[in-house]
Amino acid sequence: MKKIATVIGARPQFVKAAVVSRELRRRGGVREILVHTGQHYDDAMSEVFFRELEIDQPQYNLGIGSLGHGAMTGRQLEALESVLVDEGPDVVLVYGDTNSTLAGALAAVKLHIPVAHVEAGLRSFNRRMPEEINRVVVDHVATTLFAPTEAAVTNLRREGIAHSAIHRTGDVMYDVALYFGRRAATESSVLETLGATPGKYVLATIHRQENVDHPPTLQSIMNGFGGCGMRVILPMHPRTRKQITEAGIVVPENLTIIDPVGYLDMSRLEQCAALIATDSGGVQKEAFFARVPCVTLREETEWVELVELGWNCVVPPRSAAVIATAISERVGSRGVSASPYGDGRAASAIVDRLIGP
Repeated sequence: MKKIATVIGARPQFVKAAVVSRELRRRGGVREILVHTGQHYDDAMSEVFFRELEIDQPQYNLGIGSLGHGAMTGRQLEALESVLVDEGPDVVLVYGDTNSTLAGALAAVKLHIPVAHVEAGLRSFNRRMPEEINRVVVDHVATTLFAPTEAAVTNLRREGIAHSAIHRTGDVMYDVALYFGRRAATESSVLETLGATPGKYVLATIHRQENVDHPPTLQSIMNGFGGCGMRVILPMHPRTRKQITEAGIVVPENLTIIDPVGYLDMSRLEQCAALIATDSGGVQKEAFFARVPCVTLREETEWVELVELGWNCVVPPRSAAVIATAISERVGSRGVSASPYGDGRAASAIVDRLIGP
């Protein structure tokens, strides 16, 4: 029986792993060892996703979070190496671009265990982003690279990675959106709880280091929300909440701050928003899956096809006025109808490659 060790640690990885793990269980003949690094660890950021997305409880929970990049990655690497030595998997499966992704890939490759990377080939071309460093390093040590889009395939080939190692599978997040999006429409009561009217609010998420850890930028974003002329609902990432408190950031009156929500509630908020403003890569795609216009509050995006199709626009978050204008002008806009992320069967394609059809 083939043994696969799956390393996850942050909420975007829980979402991506849900459909691949379900497909592995469906196929049989393979044992998946789920290792949770603990990068996201509380109920709102972790456990609710395991419950809602029907993910098995991890066999290992390393409990390593709330540290700087070096300390977190180093401790995860040490702990993961011990797990991999004990378990001896045939392959280590990692997702995305977090510290957990990097630690899992490095621990495996140093033990000569093949690495499979889901969401390979994404590039922002901004080396100041910790996520960019993580994804580049992981792609260049991985044995099998699962690219979600043709642009990702092109990036990997340009970097000299062997064509035989690259597999365009589509995006597992589209699988999740199709499978769980219907449940969200019937099971989530978040709109009623918040008194939110469909099409009458902006949904926002802010968590990236370059936005949150620089008070003038964070204040510009808040002021931009304040000037957009609509109610803004903001599920607050713990790191953002901490910075708002410590830096004395002024929160505008039209902003409704709520605790982080699970996948079903977040999906419902996305489905019914007039517009989504975010610095999250995953939320940009979820906006597209819901066919809701998106404003990305960054200098660049990895999901260039969404900009090309007109569903997303990138707005560097330096000016509150520019942010407010971008949001108000894009409410109600529509992009080109297209399917850049595959047919909703990415998990099946990944498992085919991992264990055979």
